[in-house]
Amino acid sequence: MSLTNKQERTEGKKQYHIHLKPGDIGKYVLLPGDPARADRVAKYLDDAELKADHREHRTFTGFYKGVKISVTSTGMGCPSASIAAEELINIGVECLIRIGSTAALQPEPKIGDLIVSTGSMKNEGTSKFYVPDVFPAVPDFELTRTILDTTAEMAEELGYNYHYGINATDDAFYGEDEAWLKKLSDLGILNVEMESSAIYTVCHKRKKRGAMISAVSGNLVTNDVIYETENEGLIKGWENEIKVVLEAIYRFEQRNLS
Repeated sequence: MSLTNKQERTEGKKQYHIHLKPGDIGKYVLLPGDPARADRVAKYLDDAELKADHREHRTFTGFYKGVKISVTSTGMGCPSASIAAEELINIGVECLIRIGSTAALQPEPKIGDLIVSTGSMKNEGTSKFYVPDVFPAVPDFELTRTILDTTAEMAEELGYNYHYGINATDDAFYGEDEAWLKKLSDLGILNVEMESSAIYTVCHKRKKRGAMISAVSGNLVTNDVIYETENEGLIKGWENEIKVVLEAIYRFEQRNLS
């Protein structure tokens, strides 16, 4: 019996979920969860063009200092994020950088701070289809180092605080009870979000580069959370992380061309 090889059937063609084809994207793609944040990124790109808007996946492509860059929203959680990553790789992406929101699990990070991920604790089911549980989920070192260096250099100019460390990737937003959050915090986990470990795993398997920078939406240890009103600090954090990551991509591209 011959079983379908999904990668072979879809590589280099118009993609089923993201509705993109080869040539629609740059080799660098930013991955916010919320489609509305794809619009937020697009305003920083020259000649930004909407390439697709299907399901949770909205994509713009444009240029930053001459570098072709795209943004594709993933939706929430590892399953849809891994699908977006796989299909973007199928049509030529080389570097996938998650941008978005995260909740802090240590006392220091405040709303609007930026956090650069150095690895992810895999508390989700998607990566188990790719690698054993004991296999680590880590971002690309060179790309992450460039993002972290750029974050540090732009902090004074843009007026934010930043942190770096290991995050957790969880599946169930409302399943994170106090005992679970305390366990993560006691392990020294810096923050928690819902997509990065799957993105790192897909990138490793497909021999591409993955990374993440995120803005702090709230602190689950100090109980500094905002659920019912507009989170102005987080919005500023989104804007700052976009500025940082675009500049980091430009620097990374220049370094690799020289």
